[in-house]
Amino acid sequence: MSTEADSRTVTIEGHLYERVERRIANTNFESVDEYVTFVLEEVLASDEADAAYEDVDDDDVQARLRSLGYLDA
Repeated sequence: MSTEADSRTVTIEGHLYERVERRIANTNFESVDEYVTFVLEEVLASDEADAAYEDVDDDDVQARLRSLGYLDA
């Protein structure tokens, strides 16, 4: 996890902070900061995974599906 030396401060609206506080009650998250960091890491990882699919060529996919018998030749 990150250390104090490399952390930054982000401001969120009070109502969001309160919602996160309620959400993390009775969880293993020790703070709002920890939860927000976790959520951001998950979202960014998902975006990176989605970007990997953007590099796929549609023609290659069609050819592969045809070779597997899912599409008519």
